[in-house]
Amino acid sequence: MQEKYIDETKQGEAFAIAEREGNSKKLFLESYGCQMNFSDSEIVASILNEQGYNTTLKVEEADLILLNTCSIREKAEQTVRMRLSQFKNLKKERPNMTVGVLGCMAERLKTKFLEEEQLVDLVVGPDAYRDLPNLLKETEDGRDAINVILSKEETYADINPVRLGGNGVTAFVTITRGCDNMCTFCVVPFTRGRERSRDPHSILDECKNLWESGYKEITLLGQNVDSYLWYGGGPKKDFAKASEMQKATAVNFAQLLDLVAKAVPEMRIRFSTSNPQDMSLDVFRMMAKHDNICKYVHLPVQSGSNNMLEAMNRQHTREEYLDLIKKAKEIVPDISFSQDMIIGFCNETEQDHQDTLSLMREVEYDYGYMFAYSERPGTPAHKKMEDNIPADVKQRRLAEVIALQGELSRNRMKSYVGKTHKILIEGISKKNKNQWKGRNSQNAVCVFDMLEGQKIGDIVDVFVFDNTQGTLLGETVSK
Repeated sequence: MQEKYIDETKQGEAFAIAEREGNSKKLFLESYGCQMNFSDSEIVASILNEQGYNTTLKVEEADLILLNTCSIREKAEQTVRMRLSQFKNLKKERPNMTVGVLGCMAERLKTKFLEEEQLVDLVVGPDAYRDLPNLLKETEDGRDAINVILSKEETYADINPVRLGGNGVTAFVTITRGCDNMCTFCVVPFTRGRERSRDPHSILDECKNLWESGYKEITLLGQNVDSYLWYGGGPKKDFAKASEMQKATAVNFAQLLDLVAKAVPEMRIRFSTSNPQDMSLDVFRMMAKHDNICKYVHLPVQSGSNNMLEAMNRQHTREEYLDLIKKAKEIVPDISFSQDMIIGFCNETEQDHQDTLSLMREVEYDYGYMFAYSERPGTPAHKKMEDNIPADVKQRRLAEVIALQGELSRNRMKSYVGKTHKILIEGISKKNKNQWKGRNSQNAVCVFDMLEGQKIGDIVDVFVFDNTQGTLLGETVSK
């Protein structure tokens, strides 16, 4: 298990790329939250690179500070507010420095940042990054700048993202933006807008370019990748109005997977995030068909209780979810799953909680991301439901879920012991500089001793001889 749960108090991650000759300004760009935000930061860096900005890891030398923010949970927003407060003295010392807030929190809070913080000069939503050059000119003229307009078309398909930080081996490729699902607890549809898909030709071109640049693994990324549907552009909700030719030539997610797997046959392919109601069995059939599609799916369920699933507007039942898992394991016997789980949602009973625990035991997840429910302003749950589960009850139930996932993770890791796995070397182990770290097809992390001639980006056969709760311990198989 890579993580038992996400540390929401963690400061964002800042990345830098090689300097571009001729650029004279410095950009400090820090990202919070989901993988989509980190992918968006690469788009922002690419746009600003063309505007004379080089990235820096030293906030004190920055001409422009941008925080790419997350609104998914209250703690994530609190973390960003605390981070902004740390820039106040820096702003006094360097009054010409520009501070901006990007992403979901920017869209949700809009003018509040400009009015309340007395620090932020620039507020830009997820669909307005192309407007950054114009907005920065406004701030240079002494005006606050804001653009949080959501788009039904924007996919940034023509922008070649720079690759911030990273290992030069794995990369994200965004294929969808926005979400139509309207789960009652979730702010994403309001901060990222309607669901739309990216032109498959631009996706294939990006994947090929990454392979030619030395990358060995890509993750196809979206709020809901299974809902991918390209029919010439526009929101998915308008597909019913498409012409007969558009419908006949439309590309769904399973077909896109097939196209990508064939276009870069030696590239490892992952995808995230999936949603049960949109996941088709054809996706699992493509995983079985192509060796280069990894045998792992992050499939959030949020609760094991039908009562809670209905209250959350999840559009699937416990029985449908378990049936999907069962059929997936029949099609791809060596598949692994991870989960998202919300604990203590409105009106959750002890029986609802027990239903969650029993579902976890039945699925046998490799790992999971588990949270106590926090009310998000503007969501249907906030408007119409009472957050009525006491904090101590939430924390007790969350602890039980985390403990069970730990037990399941140990068992799942143990199932990989005694077997040889193909591991992509992604970097050096944090705990031992003489060991590599990488992941197998099922996304389990493995560490093993370095051998002469091995390098980052190699795929090597590793025999796993032991495990911890979250890591496989192995040794390279000699040829």
